[in-house]
This record gives sequence, structure tokens and C-alpha cells, in this order.
Amino acid sequence: MSDLVLLGDEAVSQGAIDAGISIAYGYPGTPSTEIIEYLQEWKRKEDHSLVASWCSNEKTAYEAAVAVSMMGKRSLVTMKHVGLNVAADAFMNSIGFTINGGLVLAVADDPGMHSSQNEQDSRYYADFARTVCMEPRNQQEAYEMTKEAFHLSETLHLPVLLKLTTRISHSRAVVKRGPIREKKELNPSRDRHHWTNLPFLSRQNYEVLWQQRTELVTISENSDYNPLIIHPDNTDLAVITTGLAYNYYKEAEKELENKPSHLHISFYPMPEKKIRALAQRAKRVIVIEEGYPYVERFLKGILPLEIQIDGKLNDTIPHLGEINPDICRRALGLPVFEAVRPPIQDLPGRPPQLCRGCPHTDSYKALNKALEEYDHPVVTSDIGCYTLGYFPPHNAIHSCLDMGASVSMARGAAEAGAHPVVGVIGDGTFMHTGIQGLVDMLSAGNRVTLLILDNSITAMTGMQETIVDSSRIVEIVKGCGADPEHIKILKPLPKNLEENTAIIKGEIDYDGVSVIISARECVHITKKRLSKR
Repeated sequence: MSDLVLLGDEAVSQGAIDAGISIAYGYPGTPSTEIIEYLQEWKRKEDHSLVASWCSNEKTAYEAAVAVSMMGKRSLVTMKHVGLNVAADAFMNSIGFTINGGLVLAVADDPGMHSSQNEQDSRYYADFARTVCMEPRNQQEAYEMTKEAFHLSETLHLPVLLKLTTRISHSRAVVKRGPIREKKELNPSRDRHHWTNLPFLSRQNYEVLWQQRTELVTISENSDYNPLIIHPDNTDLAVITTGLAYNYYKEAEKELENKPSHLHISFYPMPEKKIRALAQRAKRVIVIEEGYPYVERFLKGILPLEIQIDGKLNDTIPHLGEINPDICRRALGLPVFEAVRPPIQDLPGRPPQLCRGCPHTDSYKALNKALEEYDHPVVTSDIGCYTLGYFPPHNAIHSCLDMGASVSMARGAAEAGAHPVVGVIGDGTFMHTGIQGLVDMLSAGNRVTLLILDNSITAMTGMQETIVDSSRIVEIVKGCGADPEHIKILKPLPKNLEENTAIIKGEIDYDGVSVIISARECVHITKKRLSKR
């Protein structure tokens, strides 16, 4: 088989292809986006029968993949860590199903919050659901684990969670491909009691899941992905690593004269016997893991109190952010590498900002001007390029919680007595989870103005096509029950500033829900279209 130079995300895609998937669904979100993009390119060049589609949100993506499994074919679902919060309802409830075609959920966590609103550790979701979690330490394992995950899913009849992190997802390495499995044919499951979550059926299915826990632990104990190396001469120190931390530890280990025993964990549930075997020869165990102190907390529940456990809970490893070589070296008592300082000092800061010519700039100028006469306006925003309206010179927004929250928060602010209240959301995010909030507001009859910034693309995650064409947003808003007289369309251009300001002011004064759609395509899409001409 050919060797390929792949991102970690792309290695997952190639692993899924070689595992014989038929369909992949996802929602774009850094650092997971490239998984679907690679599959879409593979479809275009290599396999026209492959389905690789973006969905309106992570929940709908996962639910569609469950149905693919029910039909007997293999499916992959992709999202970032906060996307799993959206899909959690479907994920948790699917655990009771008897998976037919392999179902793998690839989730990319973002330690350090490079492009996310929080840090969270997806291993907890797998533990919560009582299913298998696999965490690659490099791109080769990302490829191999993806293939193994489909095999395990069909063997154990469970969805399997593949946990990535930013550095794995977005760094490249040579990946050696292995044998290729054929795609499965359509073979729908006829056992409807395995696919229906009625309480009396769920109780039966949950009992089967509970009995399966011993088998999962046995697989973990015997897995080559959880290698244990014992150095009997070192009775003082042992080390446990997870994920990317393995690579940093192995670099540092070369400088240790008396090498400690070492257990690396990439396959969960936890290999308890291997952990005990490691710890029984040491007075102290260091846990080097990225994300939450997941393994570290588990150790405190099973190891004797006299064994010292060092990690994130006592700040031996920093609690926030990514693992790096210096963090690992410092924990092992080694000197950190000398940093190379650039000769230029005191460079001006370069905060993120909207692109030059971005339509959101003109929308925010009009909104700010419309709100000038009010002492305490409230502008709730959402996730997307328009969140950059927080920064100068706009200083236009007051909140950003999660996808779709701007609409629901606008309702809450209005019902708490605030006025004026404006919710700002993008076209893609409106389709993700904004529609439900609008329905709530219309049902309650709140005095809120919803400003939909429609740039005809999902821009911040890499220019993915929106799930619904922008021209249909007006009809969707009407279908939700908005008064057609208070659905306004703006063209955000500098020459329209006064006109747009007047329209926004008029709708703010309306005693009810008004919707303003500020529509002009992203400047990057315009450039591409003009360059093609």
C-alpha cells in the first residue's frame, strides 16, 4: 500500500475509507473540519458512491449515522468537542441500540481553546455512555484506530468514540496504509426491539450493556494500545501518559538515567490491572495527560493512599492548555529547553478582526448607529465571524454563549425587562440551532429584534456551503410565524449606512419580534467568483 503524508484528521478519513465506510456526516468545527473535507475530495476523485455530507448540526448528523448503521452499512460522524454537547442526547440514547453496521464518532477536542469557547474532555462522554474510547498518540494510530474502531463497533454492537486533539488533528506525518475492507451491502436490522427506546425495552438493553462491561475491560487490558513497560530497578517513580503526551515523554525519557516504569493508555475503559501492576513497584506516579485529569482521578480511587499521585490536581502538570515538551520535562525533574528569543521586541498586538470589506462590518456600523440614543442596549451574539464584533472598533456585542444562544438569550433579556434587545446570528448558525429560539420568541411575543447576518457561507470554519441556500431564509422565518411586515432585508454596504440605520431603528421600536436579514456574500466568496470569471 502507498504511504501518505496526512494530517491527523485526514488519517482518520483514510482509515474510515479503508475500513469500508459508505457514509460520513458532520458539522464543521475546528479542529475536526478536515475529516469531512478529505472524504468529500475522495468522493470527487476516487469513489463517487461515497456520501460525505455536512448537516445542519451535530445532533442531526449523529442521528442520520445511527440510521445508516441500522441499515447495515458503516458510517462515520465528525464534530468538535462542543459539538458533542449538541449530539449528546442522540449519542447517549444510541448506546442501548444493538449496532449493526459499524458506527464511529470522531470528536476533536481543543486543549488551549485555539478556536473554542471552552476546554472539555470527550473521554468523559464515552465513560458516561459506557462505551469504548480510543485516543491516538500520532497520525499512524489515528489511521489504525479508526479502522479498529469500526471492527470493534460491529463486534461489540456499540458506537465507538475516537478522541482527537488539536495537535494530532492539525499536524502531518507519514501514514502507512493497511488492508482495505469492502463496503457492506444494504442489510437492514429487523430486530425492532434493538432500535426502539421505549422504557421497557431500554431497561432490557441497558442490562445487556451493563453485563458487557467486563468484556470491554478485558479488551482494554489486552490491547496493544495500552503498552506497559516495567523497569524493576526504579522503585521510586512510574509514569502514565495518554494521547500526545506519549511523544513528549519518550523524548524526555532518553535523558533519565534510571528509567521509570511506563504505562501509556490509548484505549478505554481503563486497564485497571495494568495500572496496579505499574503502581505496585513505585512510591510515586506521575500522570501526564492532555485534557481533564481523567486518569489521575481514577488512580485516586484504586491505588493505596501511600502512593503519591502527581498530575493536574496538584499542579505538577498545568490544569489548562496543551501539553508541551517543557511541561513534561519539568514534571520529570529535567531542565527545560532554552528558548530562542526573537530580536524584535514589543511588537504591537494583533487581535483577530473582521476581514477588510466584510459585510458584517457594515452591519455593525448600522447597528451601533441605531443604538446610539439608548443608554443600555443589549446585543446578544452567536458563534461565527460576527463574534469578532466584540473587538474595537465595533465593540458591538455583549454576549456569546454557544451555537444558537443569541436568539434564546435575547428572549430572556427581553423578558427580564431590558430594551432594546437585539440578537445577532449568522445564516449557518441560524440553521444550526437558531430557528428553535425564534419559534420560542414568536410564541412568547417578545419585544426583540433578530439580526441575521447572511454572508452565504459558513466562513469561520473554512468556507463550507450552508445547509440551506440564503435565499430561503425569508421563507423559513415566515414559516416560523414572523409578521411579514416586520421581516426586513438590508444590503450592508457603506453607501447604505443611513438607510440601514433607519430600518434597524424602526424595527427596534416595534413592540414584537422583528427579523432583519442583512445579506451580502463573504468577500472571499466574491473574490473566488470574480477570479473564475
